[in-house]
Amino acid sequence: MKKIGIEFKWGIIFALITLLWMWLEKSMGLHGENIQRHATLTNIFAVPAIIVYVLALLGKRKHYYGGKMSWVQGFIAGLIVTAVVAVLTPLTQYITHTFISPGYFENAIQFAVESGKMSQQQAVDYFNLKSYIIQSLLGAVVMGVVTSAIVAVFVKRSK
Repeated sequence: MKKIGIEFKWGIIFALITLLWMWLEKSMGLHGENIQRHATLTNIFAVPAIIVYVLALLGKRKHYYGGKMSWVQGFIAGLIVTAVVAVLTPLTQYITHTFISPGYFENAIQFAVESGKMSQQQAVDYFNLKSYIIQSLLGAVVMGVVTSAIVAVFVKRSK
């Protein structure tokens, strides 16, 4: 566990920040009265997500590799953070849609149908917990791999 303790810690921090972000979105009305802005503004989450990966890889470089880390070592550390995030994704989605914003799916369905973006059945099929768990899981893996690869370029330090 000591080998991946840093990545595990940052994966949990990422999950907690995700929940905090969901609460912030809900507080700003992005899951209700301002839902028309949700699809755009939710992308700002990329900023804290990238910061978490940077801090995770810097921590790994400093505390595990003694200040020097190759791109491969950084990339692998990022992949481990990604794995932790992916494992926690179903739980964060459940907490979000059960406790933080239980009305989100109904609001999203209503908005999608009323704005003509989807039929009722398309919206029901898309906006539900199972669909969001799958989407979030795939998104966490894809974005985690890409972010890990890019961040590792910037935090590597030659031996």
